[in-house]
Amino acid sequence: MSIRLHFLGAARSVTGSRYLLETSRARVLIDGGLHQEREFRARDFTPFLVPPKTLDAVVLTHAHLDHCGLLPKLAVDGLHCPLYATAPTAEMALAVMEDSGRIQEEDARFKNERHQKEGRAKEEVKPLYTAEDVQRLKDLWHVTALREPQMIAPGIKMTLQNAGHILGSASCRLEIEDGDQKRAIVFSGDLGGPGRPIIHDPDPFRSADYVVVESTYGDRLHEKADSVDERLCDLVNWTVHQGGNVIIPSFAIERAQELLYHLAHLFDARRIPPLMVFLDSPMAVKVTEVFRRYSDLYDDEMQKALRAGHSPFDFSELRFCSSKRDSQAINAIRGTAIIIAGSGMCTGGRIKHHLLRNLSRKESAVLFVGYQASGTLGREIVDGAEAVRILGQNAIPVRARVEQIQGFSGHADRDELYSWLKVQKRPRHLFVTHGGEHVSAGFAEWIHEQLGWSCSAPCFGDCVEL
Repeated sequence: MSIRLHFLGAARSVTGSRYLLETSRARVLIDGGLHQEREFRARDFTPFLVPPKTLDAVVLTHAHLDHCGLLPKLAVDGLHCPLYATAPTAEMALAVMEDSGRIQEEDARFKNERHQKEGRAKEEVKPLYTAEDVQRLKDLWHVTALREPQMIAPGIKMTLQNAGHILGSASCRLEIEDGDQKRAIVFSGDLGGPGRPIIHDPDPFRSADYVVVESTYGDRLHEKADSVDERLCDLVNWTVHQGGNVIIPSFAIERAQELLYHLAHLFDARRIPPLMVFLDSPMAVKVTEVFRRYSDLYDDEMQKALRAGHSPFDFSELRFCSSKRDSQAINAIRGTAIIIAGSGMCTGGRIKHHLLRNLSRKESAVLFVGYQASGTLGREIVDGAEAVRILGQNAIPVRARVEQIQGFSGHADRDELYSWLKVQKRPRHLFVTHGGEHVSAGFAEWIHEQLGWSCSAPCFGDCVEL
């Protein structure tokens, strides 16, 4: 049997990262994420390509749902192999998956109740998995340090290096021996750009026979970091003047913490008035605690701020909302408040309730600080929809001011991806994934023009021999 690589997600799409590596002796899954684009969600419910119990190892590059969210479903179906990840990733992934299970249970219950009230004879909606199902994974974690090679399956050695995307995120290099075949393949995972707050810059590998690279922002350049504070300051002050609320859909990991970092800076500089800031996400609250515990992974600037007593996770205006009662109490607040809630693409969670209450208010503002995949509620709003459907209610008018700041992105832009790639020795082939169809194909073509490499953008379900 030859060495084979299957592209089972994030192939000409942005979410659902899953790559299956097969040799004559082993099967290794690199990431096991959920799809968040509406048109691809059915893929999450289809049987996995191979029985999960036949996997020898899973490598998890980081804790975002579109990289880890399918693992509980695989565990229900028999997955019992080791899960390799950094310590922060292991902790945060459990919180992310438990939250996902709870949201799926709540959404299923809500839809079934609505169908019953409407007299719609539909088959009972069932969650993909429950929060309880996530517990099957708790004893499978093998915490892995960066830059320490280890054997993870017969003939397969793994090394992780910092990807600079979120706390604990990693790129992965696999060295494979299968009979007389020897290959090395690098998976970028999601890459961050240099100079982002809180965490260290990406640490690229230098050589591999094959490279799999993400391309979420492979067709554009980000705003400069100094413009982030300017635009955030402008939006907050505008909303204060109007008397509305600032609603920020945010991913619980890294993005929420970066928002707190920027807001704390603006408060300290007195560029915005002392408003109440609500972090309305049980998962984001848990993740912020993980950030506190792993402060040794912060970059030099963040370490310096901590030594000076300026933690972005402890400023006086900040309120953590874990319970539903905490969340509902925000409704009683008079005047302007800043409300940060999940999910980042508005596909579930408490953000939907805040949008329902504020999206039709012309005095409020909705700020998007992350990528909005095609088919998500967030993308509809960003693209200028005049009305949207939220929590079963049709035609909710969009009157609030809608803004998007790309400078918050945890993903490297086109030039930053190029910089990560160009330090590497020319590989046999570059596979471009984790981007929209035209973005992935366009970035593959652009890299071929810039570096002369053999490049392609695989399609969902493709299998290649290495």
